[in-house]
Amino acid sequence: MWKQLDEGFWKKNRVSGTDAVEKDVLKIIEQVRKNGDKALIELTKRFDKVDIDSVAVSRDEIDDAYDDVDEELIDALEIAAANIERFHRMQLTAETELTEVEPGIFLGMKRTPLERVGAYVPGGRASYPSTALMSVIPARVAGVDEVICCTPSPVSSVTLVAMDIAGADEIYRVGGVQAIAAMALGTESIERVQKIVGPGNVYVTAAKTLLRNNVEIDFPAGPSEIGIVADDTADADFIASDILAQAEHDPSSACVLATTDASLPKKVWNAVEKMMKNAPRLNIIKEALNNSGYMIKNSIEECIEAMNEMAPEHLSLQVADAMSSLNLVRNAGSVFVGSYSPVAAGDYASGTNHVLPTAGNAKVFSGLNTDTFRKTSTIQLITKEGLEELAPVIETIAEAEGLIAHRDSVRTRFKEK
Repeated sequence: MWKQLDEGFWKKNRVSGTDAVEKDVLKIIEQVRKNGDKALIELTKRFDKVDIDSVAVSRDEIDDAYDDVDEELIDALEIAAANIERFHRMQLTAETELTEVEPGIFLGMKRTPLERVGAYVPGGRASYPSTALMSVIPARVAGVDEVICCTPSPVSSVTLVAMDIAGADEIYRVGGVQAIAAMALGTESIERVQKIVGPGNVYVTAAKTLLRNNVEIDFPAGPSEIGIVADDTADADFIASDILAQAEHDPSSACVLATTDASLPKKVWNAVEKMMKNAPRLNIIKEALNNSGYMIKNSIEECIEAMNEMAPEHLSLQVADAMSSLNLVRNAGSVFVGSYSPVAAGDYASGTNHVLPTAGNAKVFSGLNTDTFRKTSTIQLITKEGLEELAPVIETIAEAEGLIAHRDSVRTRFKEK
């Protein structure tokens, strides 16, 4: 089960969808497009084995959910929410900025929050209240007017509480492809959104990708994964626990260790076998470990080079000089520096976001942040004196392009009347 990997393993095994998946997804999208709420109810019964009368969760249901959740857990969610809000407020830049770059020429940016965003919160195999916090809070911090959540039925009380703490305006008991389709296309109950964020399985990820003509998305965020770089100073038990933490997410999760210590993989595997004996999600872990393995490299630089090629969702640096190694990292969704920075800290409580690109998409995408929820307009404010200085450049280029009206739009401003 624990095997040495070749360089091409990740690329061959971390695809986010297949033709068969896309074919199934397109059928569901079309059903929602044609039948709206009726399709959502029918598909919820078919896939989630739950009968629902309405797709919307009422305020009374949310209030009742608080009675079902332990006060200690509510306190933990509120602390995590505060930490997530604090970190994402650190990311904010001024909504409008202008700089005088030359006398009379002021240039800048205007950042405007989106009006309506949909957050997908996975369910099914487990409840993910943390994902509700991670998806909704950055949107709120960014200034989005309306944030809605969709999550599979039956919705756990703790997930409802988390969505409420995060500040969701509307909550719907719909999951899977049908939820993505509803948010992208709209139904009788669910008004369409401008952008959909949040992780999901290969079907959810495929639906987000296929509906991009109708709605913007954050990025492909599929089954969880971790890359670990370790040397002979690393603790095998720490690494094993991080591997199991990712493996228990989903059968399609993946864990890769790159190390300079040839003896470490065996030590790690022995620790994994010992720790997973009593794991509640053992069957899921075993399947995920089939997607996992190790690489032995000659140097930390080579280890990180392999990770940069993989671009893992999570990258753990468990080496002697972790901060120096960080400078070599180019492609990773989120980086965990040092042996006492487990991925679970970022998953729940430190404040960084756990909604991250997977399957190599960290090469081109950033994880969820406040900029995900704002669009940018450029601004220019030019005085008469400033335009007078620019006029020769504008007129010369406009004439070269044969766009005489462009040239004259400048000249007109200096004609005597």
